Amino acid sequence: MDITLRLAQQPEADALLGRSPLAALTGMLLDQQVPMEWAFTAPWTIAQRLGRDDLDAREIAAHDPEDFAALLAQKPAVHRYPGSMAKRLQQLCQYLVGHYDGDAAAVWQGVESGGELLTRLNDLPGFGRQKAQIFLALLGKQFGVAPDGWREAAGPYGEAGCHRSVADITGPQSLAEVRAFKQEAKRAAKKT
Repeated sequence: MDITLRLAQQPEADALLGRSPLAALTGMLLDQQVPMEWAFTAPWTIAQRLGRDDLDAREIAAHDPEDFAALLAQKPAVHRYPGSMAKRLQQLCQYLVGHYDGDAAAVWQGVESGGELLTRLNDLPGFGRQKAQIFLALLGKQFGVAPDGWREAAGPYGEAGCHRSVADITGPQSLAEVRAFKQEAKRAAKKT
């Protein structure tokens, strides 16, 4: 896997996201309550702090929880809530080790339908239905992982030509369009 992504809007971080399935899953896991670029830069920051050029699920799963939380909390912190996100990331990696032999790409490799892929993603610790649908859309739109019915399983995030989520970010302009969509959705929600 070596995909060109523009989610972090930082070349080194985007390069890691494009070559590392675990980095992409990690960015998606952390994409809440912080700007998208911050969440998707975090995998690169974590790898650097671990002294690596990639992330390893086994290493993260086995890391001392207090030390790992401290690593994520170093300035600048990788998330607004580094302690709870360190715990969630370790839980995700433990799940990957237990169910997929530590291989994040195995979550989507060999999947025959969008529904099956959505179920697998939804089963990941820290992934609810919406996060699973957004990541499924990211896989389909930018990684070429497109089992039958993937757009339907991704719900509105799978629509072609939309700018709803991280799945639709290909550069600064599409990032601005996604932000505008989210702001409008928040305004509409406040009116109801």
